[in-house]
Amino acid sequence: MKNILITGGAGFIGSNLALKLIDKGYNVTVLDNLSTQIHGDNPEENSFLFLKIKDKVKFINGTVTSKEDWKTAIAEQDAIVHFAAETGTGQSMYEIEKYTDVNIGGTAMMLDLLANGQHSIKKVVVASSRSIYGEGRYWSDDLNAYVYPKHRTDDYMSAGDFEVKYKDIAKPLQLVATDEESKIHPSSVYGITKQNQEQMIMTVCPTIGIAPVAFRYQNVYGPGQSLSNPYTGILSIFSTLIKNGKDINIFEDGKETRDFVYIDDIVAATILGLEKEEANGEVFNVGTGEATDVITVANTLIKNYDADTNIKISGNYRLGDIRHNYADLTKIKALLGFEPKYNFEIGIRKFTEWVLTQEIKESKYEDSIAEMKEKGLFK
Repeated sequence: MKNILITGGAGFIGSNLALKLIDKGYNVTVLDNLSTQIHGDNPEENSFLFLKIKDKVKFINGTVTSKEDWKTAIAEQDAIVHFAAETGTGQSMYEIEKYTDVNIGGTAMMLDLLANGQHSIKKVVVASSRSIYGEGRYWSDDLNAYVYPKHRTDDYMSAGDFEVKYKDIAKPLQLVATDEESKIHPSSVYGITKQNQEQMIMTVCPTIGIAPVAFRYQNVYGPGQSLSNPYTGILSIFSTLIKNGKDINIFEDGKETRDFVYIDDIVAATILGLEKEEANGEVFNVGTGEATDVITVANTLIKNYDADTNIKISGNYRLGDIRHNYADLTKIKALLGFEPKYNFEIGIRKFTEWVLTQEIKESKYEDSIAEMKEKGLFK
């Protein structure tokens, strides 16, 4: 396989993957609509992500909701890496039609063309998400079993009780790594759409002679990610607040955790999925296998920026947010030989060094919070 189509290839992950594939001798085509939420105004002249690939790929300014754009993009390709999607759990809870049309509808359109048209596609790699799990996996001493709590409800969180519950068990549950066999029960529309994308590709592709691979990415970060998009990525949100001299409002009690995975590790895993036959027909977690709480994130950023930012742990919360989730990497290590090279300390240092070289972006975070509050999702 030499010709690779990356949908959403001008985005954060896609552009980094494109450059690495080009270095390895692949021919890369990018289909992307240069969304202003990600790329800012006048993206063809000002987008850092787009400009670094502009002269190195065949670029199609189009959308995955257009059949004609898909036909143009698929022509003469050997593989598709499907990244194009609307992202952000909070925003997905009130832009439901948009998320469904792009994420599910766009994927359905691609598969319909592959199933019914002439092409040379041999493999499809899809960006799935840890969000399909909803809350992560836990161990219950009372039941002597793994359990999968439902998403948290307003009545508990409004009383300041942020930990997950499982039926009538009173003893605290023990958080453990979430593996690929864990229960799928997304707690946001975004998570539902990623579940649908993954399932459609893993179901349809084998029936038409195409090898499918799905990667359930954890929280991806690194140099080049959008510092102006207030809907995804607390590292970007907190960094922009700090650089604007604003305080940080930490939701809940600040002990909620995520698995933060550095962009270079995501790219490396994705290329393994493209190149290795062992990946065919498989679903993989991609992360670091480590859980980092939000207080640690905020304090590390403030330290690395040498800032005097104040932290407020407010008890605010967003409906649809999960409490904890981090990846079990046993499968991807065994089948693909993947090992993350960047722990949080190293990755966050490289990220903050890059941020310090960037122009300070206007914080739109307050506007996003007002929008979610208006929709009844922010408390």
